[in-house]
Formats: sequence, structure tokens, C-alpha cells
Amino acid sequence: MAIDLKGLNHTQLGDLIKRAEIRQFELKKENARKVRAKIAAMVQAEGLDFDEVMGRRSTGRGGSRGKVKPKYRNPADPSQKWSGRGRQPLWYAAAIKTGKKEKDLLIA
Repeated sequence: MAIDLKGLNHTQLGDLIKRAEIRQFELKKENARKVRAKIAAMVQAEGLDFDEVMGRRSTGRGGSRGKVKPKYRNPADPSQKWSGRGRQPLWYAAAIKTGKKEKDLLIA
């Protein structure tokens, strides 16, 4: 099926390109679906779980690393602690703004 590209105007050519890109995307999705089915069949034939084959943890999304001991303590309220990971707590940011040093907030 040959298409005479020289006989197409700008709008027609743009429409053809858009339809071709959509078809290309559909073919890619279809191929990925077939490959996924083949992989699932192979994994099942071996009596394995997909996560076992791919080396994923069963601890949930993101692969939790477990708890970390607190590293910093709020001098105004010793019950408030922070491990130093993730977002800084408000008390930590406020203490730094008032001139405290990181080492002043460390848990001894």
C-alpha cells in the first residue's frame, strides 16, 4: 500500500502522521502485552512467583528499609526526635533558624 505523499497538502500530511503514530503506539502496546503473557507463562511453568524471579521484596511498594534510630532531639521537648532522614521537622528547622547548630541537637 503505497501512499503518494506529494499529492497530500499540509493538513492531510499532518493527519496521516498523527494516525501513523497512534497505530505505532497501539502496535507497541500489543507487543508488550504478548511479551508479558509469554513471561508470565514461563514463570508459572517453573512454579515461581514473578516477584521472586525479579528479586522484588514483599514488604510493599518502595521497599521499606526498616526503622532507623533517632539522631536528633528537640531540646524544648525531648519526646520529639528525628532520624535525620526525610523532611525536617518544624522544631528542627526552627532551632537551626534561631542559631542552633546541628551538633547541638544530636542525641548524646
